[in-house]
Amino acid sequence: MSVASFEQSAKDFAATKLATRAIHAGQEPDPITGAVVTPIYMTSTFKQDGVGGLRNGYDYSRSINPTRDSFDAQLAAIEGAKYALAFSSGLAAIDVLLRSTLKPGDSVLLGNDVYGGTYRLLSKVFVPWGVNLDVVDITDTAAVSAALESKHYEWIWVETPSNPLLNITDIAATAAVAHAHGTKVAVDNTFASPVLQHPLDDGADVVVYSTTKYIGGHSDVVGGAVVLNDEEIRDKVAFLQNSAGAVPSPFDSWLDIRGLKTLDLRVKQHSRNALKVAEWFEGKPQIERVWYPGLESHPGHEIAARQMHGGFGGMVSVQFKGGLEAAKRFAAATKIFTLAESLGGVESLIELPAAMTHASVSGTTLEVPANLVRLSVGIEDADDLIADLDQALEQA
Repeated sequence: MSVASFEQSAKDFAATKLATRAIHAGQEPDPITGAVVTPIYMTSTFKQDGVGGLRNGYDYSRSINPTRDSFDAQLAAIEGAKYALAFSSGLAAIDVLLRSTLKPGDSVLLGNDVYGGTYRLLSKVFVPWGVNLDVVDITDTAAVSAALESKHYEWIWVETPSNPLLNITDIAATAAVAHAHGTKVAVDNTFASPVLQHPLDDGADVVVYSTTKYIGGHSDVVGGAVVLNDEEIRDKVAFLQNSAGAVPSPFDSWLDIRGLKTLDLRVKQHSRNALKVAEWFEGKPQIERVWYPGLESHPGHEIAARQMHGGFGGMVSVQFKGGLEAAKRFAAATKIFTLAESLGGVESLIELPAAMTHASVSGTTLEVPANLVRLSVGIEDADDLIADLDQALEQA
């Protein structure tokens, strides 16, 4: 198949609902065998019919591969975007997006509650390269506006819901303020997934994913993606993607294709379970605070209810009155929730961000509370999950 055929397949299903696009867009049956599932084109190179005589544009798998093309078309269709480009990890996607659009002397405005790996990349790689980095409470539109008035930024980097405090940023309001100052907006939509939130529709310029999480959905693949409508930025990202080579393998692309097909079902179940878990935590004497945007007690609940559709995601964070030691005892006592980094898989995971995923922001303005536990609520039976948390809470 050609890139054009995958894109045409996506266009054919443009008017359908997300769950339908997820299964059919970019998934045209194989023209040779009729295989319903996209084949894994596990090849590094492609035969040419004479010098420069490429079959459907394929020459070398770092540059172009049919399995990856299928996933790109599928993801773009789900997002309602013109373009999607897959990468070997979420951080590779962020790196290529920013390196292809920034130069030394440019500035980035970063939210004060983001994934530790994102901050590490920007502060330890981009800052030494000459890029300026400033941090702001990204949920405070007035603070964002004040920062933009003080200097020019090429990008505002937004996570909503954020990692790990699940703060909510008004994407439309942020985009309006940013664009008024000539600044572009990138939204890491990993926690919400394209099922619950569409930042491009709200004015964002680019959406970034760790496809390792909900898109892959089974804790068996590492990947990332950049999704956008702007052709100029797309061409810059695609050029550096090919030049630097941080692309997913055909098998990784195939796993992401498989994950996208059930994304709608899974994310809605994650959300239902997470809401039950969050409501159960509220009022527990051991708990200082519950962070979940689906709760009315969450400061960003109204924005989340307007901006997210079909649920509030599968992530819940809680802070323990007993401090770090109580949090550690609780995390060590669960039996269904597995102590591990990452999130978004069908199985429930639990971790202490300050000591695990966000250790790199220790001592910075992004430092995470030591008593915080982050839960990736899976799609197991909700009653079983709550029973597990209940017995663990008794030991905290």
